[in-house]
Amino acid sequence: MDLALRDKLVLITGGSKGIGFACAQAFIEEGARVAIVGRDQATLDKALASLPGAHGFSADLREAEAAAAMVEAVTGALGPIDVLVNSAGAAKRTPAPELTPAAWRAAMDAKYFTTINVVDPVVKRMAARGAGVIINIIGAGGKIASAIHLAGGAANAALMLATAGLANAYAAKGVRVVGINPGQTETDRFIEGMQADARATGLTMAEARARALARIPLGRLAQPADIAQAVLFLASSQASYITGVNISMDGGGSPFVV
Repeated sequence: MDLALRDKLVLITGGSKGIGFACAQAFIEEGARVAIVGRDQATLDKALASLPGAHGFSADLREAEAAAAMVEAVTGALGPIDVLVNSAGAAKRTPAPELTPAAWRAAMDAKYFTTINVVDPVVKRMAARGAGVIINIIGAGGKIASAIHLAGGAANAALMLATAGLANAYAAKGVRVVGINPGQTETDRFIEGMQADARATGLTMAEARARALARIPLGRLAQPADIAQAVLFLASSQASYITGVNISMDGGGSPFVV
């Protein structure tokens, strides 16, 4: 299947590790031009060493000015952005009794605004050109409340609404906006989540992991590459009629209509 992604410019936030890094690898294999964004320069440099031909940009996307400057730098150096994949940002998993107003605000900064601060300048540029695809990687916590991820889940839920709303607002301008809600995925974030779960329940890490696996009908964690393959399809012309939806990828863990 030809996904028609060759030579497309793809900007991936959070592209230096985890799902974002897997997306960068997948787009490069399809012949796309890839730019990744990361906050830590050392981590960014390490990722670029394994991503032939990719370009790297360092920015703290929690700051709107930094995000806008990054978008300006990318387009100035590489041209118009065809596909934006937002995989940056992750709210700290915090058991409910440990939450404070500051923790709720930090969760919004860490996940919601790291996405919105990039989407805002990019979607307007795409609309002016009459074409573009934005894919937001949003945790499954936006659909299912978790006692150890309430603040982060609230940020994810806000992003789901923003995804649907922006898709509706910009559809007539030729821009598609789609969300993906990964479930438990084999990344550093999964380990952090297991640590928070173990702390809240008194379980060992091994017990917390076993309990997490038991809730997944497919019987395994997602791999970052699993999510990346879905992103490729959604970014392609094969998905030209898909917009405004938030797609669960949790191995069947949420068997209900959303």
